[in-house]
Amino acid sequence: MISKDHKKHSDVARPSLGNFSRNEFSFVGTTCSNIRDLCDIIVKTLSTKYKCAYVDAEHKDKEVAETKDAFITFTDKISYKEIELKKEQNKFQFHQLFNEADLILVNGNHFEAAKQVVVIDKVKEASLQKRLSQLTNVQLILLAENANEIFDFVKEAIPNWQQLPILSLHETENIVSFFEKQLEQSVPKLNGLVLAGGKSVRMGFDKSYIVWHGKEQHYYMADVLQEACENVFISCREEQRDEIDTSYKTLVDTFTNLGPYGAILSAFREIPDAAWLVTACDLPLLDKDVLQYLIEHRNPSAIATTYESPFDGLPEPLITIWEPKAYPILLSFLAQGYSCPRKVLRNNHVHIIKAANPDALINVNTPEELEKVKNILLQKSATV
Repeated sequence: MISKDHKKHSDVARPSLGNFSRNEFSFVGTTCSNIRDLCDIIVKTLSTKYKCAYVDAEHKDKEVAETKDAFITFTDKISYKEIELKKEQNKFQFHQLFNEADLILVNGNHFEAAKQVVVIDKVKEASLQKRLSQLTNVQLILLAENANEIFDFVKEAIPNWQQLPILSLHETENIVSFFEKQLEQSVPKLNGLVLAGGKSVRMGFDKSYIVWHGKEQHYYMADVLQEACENVFISCREEQRDEIDTSYKTLVDTFTNLGPYGAILSAFREIPDAAWLVTACDLPLLDKDVLQYLIEHRNPSAIATTYESPFDGLPEPLITIWEPKAYPILLSFLAQGYSCPRKVLRNNHVHIIKAANPDALINVNTPEELEKVKNILLQKSATV
């Protein structure tokens, strides 16, 4: 017998997900065709900047594919790809499927969502009354042409209805603006992570303790990140934690023996709803201007925003803003036996920019590179 206070799983931080993903809205109270037409306008308008998804049910018979007995049918339709699954989906599969979507619009006549848009439509008044239990987090009220005021039962179900925006169902520009503002406000906060948990095998001693700018490099980088990030952590191994100044926050690797990949995963495991600006501690020429440029060009719709390496033209994973939607992707690559953050960036939708000063991206991993950067810094100080 299991006691009532028995915990069957570890206390792991969970991301703020609804039935489908982070930012989802169901439309209830009107016909399926009204919902579909309105969502089509919203998606078409916002899709130039955001990844939008639409969730609905089949409304008429569909021609059965020849591969009707296949568990999964994948069809390349040239302009899009179609996958048919003969498997009931639950919210856990939906979270994976819709992970990269910035906005999910849902036909509330068939599915529920974490946030709702209520349409006041006399044609569907009885239907809406049956769905009052779904109205848990209403964000917007729309009035159809046949409705002049909000139903009394809706007012009772939504105590704060007077504080909500109320628009006509045909004010499509204002409705689109509402969702655009929702997307702008839902951009994840930015945390900073300084990677200092490496063993510096090629250098022969711990690189994070090199003093380039008046203090040990991992502290210097943390101070630079602090100017732009909400919280900053120094990533380290368990045995390093007591060596780090207590005025700095630390984040111990919980995905061990995976190098930077494990540090990034550990950060998401700790705070899964934040984006992480990750920097290595072996970048002595990296300064606040380079980081600020990265932040200014951040694209939250991508899984990451990163610099193109001036040395090989590939994305630079250790000067990167990793969005929360990158977390399940990183885990899925690990499950397939890959622990290279660059491989993740190369095989997903990322936003890549070029650095105005390529030298700022120079890594110092060896004594030879150490001397090279010393000379660059000496030349810079001589010209000041």
